[in-house]
Amino acid sequence: MIKIIRSIGRPLSTAVLAHPRPLNYSNYYSTLSPPSLSSAAAAEAERCIREGSRNNWSRDEIKSIYDSPLLDLLFHGAQVHRHAQNFREVQQCTLLSIKTGGCSEDCSYCPQSSRYDTGIKAQRLMNKDAVLEAAKKAKEAGSTRFCMGAAWRDTVGRKTNFNQILDYVKEIRDMGMEVCCTLGMLEKQQALELKKAGLTAYNHNLDTSREYYPNIISTRTYDERLETLRHVREAGINVCSGGIIGLGEAEEDRVGLLHTLATLPTHPESVPINALLAVTGTPLQDQKPVEIWEMIRMIATARIIMPKAMVRLSAGRVRFSIPEQALCFLAGANSIFTGEKLLTTPNNDYDADQFMFKLLGLIPKAPDFSDNAVKDVEAEKIEAVSC
Repeated sequence: MIKIIRSIGRPLSTAVLAHPRPLNYSNYYSTLSPPSLSSAAAAEAERCIREGSRNNWSRDEIKSIYDSPLLDLLFHGAQVHRHAQNFREVQQCTLLSIKTGGCSEDCSYCPQSSRYDTGIKAQRLMNKDAVLEAAKKAKEAGSTRFCMGAAWRDTVGRKTNFNQILDYVKEIRDMGMEVCCTLGMLEKQQALELKKAGLTAYNHNLDTSREYYPNIISTRTYDERLETLRHVREAGINVCSGGIIGLGEAEEDRVGLLHTLATLPTHPESVPINALLAVTGTPLQDQKPVEIWEMIRMIATARIIMPKAMVRLSAGRVRFSIPEQALCFLAGANSIFTGEKLLTTPNNDYDADQFMFKLLGLIPKAPDFSDNAVKDVEAEKIEAVSC
């Protein structure tokens, strides 16, 4: 007994360390559940890489991807992006308001609505020389797509102005640029005329989920927006359609927007993700700014569920630093609007974007004049059935 006591009283270096025994934690670990290393983002990214895109998403599936741990979602968005796209290529687009202000609609976010006092006065359609000069400058600055926006609800009864725009489309296409328009709702015949003039893409955003939409707009229905997208698709024009976050919507509404886009018969060729820039005088003037983490979730989820689409980092980009934008490109964004204005709100200027491209090693995407909207429709339908 005395020997034992003496041994216990010695320093550990002689009593214990001289004859070390491995510690047994087996009983402790057996009471703990191992952490789950899988996520919906990981599983769907792996499936996408293996099987390709699909159009039969459930809302719950998209929500599970969106709700994945942020770093996991970012990583797997990047994984799909590198598989489906040239990950260093970023398309540069310029958006010009060719007819500003005086719109009859009540979109709660829009400073161009005639219903709100935002200091923007209604203007006539810009003349041809001014539009072509703007397109020329955009091309010289590196843009390969020129987009023209008009503050109209639709183009019905605007035959003279519409014919002018057809002429603008032809001229800009002859300059070697892709051409996009956003002119409000379109009828089938108008879509066909734009296609004949050489229009590359037509932008018509859904803005938010079907459920939240009535809180933002009452002058145009969700189904009317979808009808315009059908006319554009059937005319053989590429579809550009996305939405805006930061309107006061819930995350469920963001998932709903993505679900609607991802379950269209053919995914949009371009999906703009806009962060609200709240404008004084609009009903949403007091909305808090969107955080970069919210943009990353939207972009990475969009990339995983619509791998072939151009996912555009759009309005609100001016608020994000270069490191924050880099995370968006990593997550799957591969298109931006460049130039000092997006219609009437501020945007990053050309010089800042050229610096960012050089710093991040991004490559400007060349214009694409292939008839993707026509040739990919049947392939996408076949692929959707097989998935």
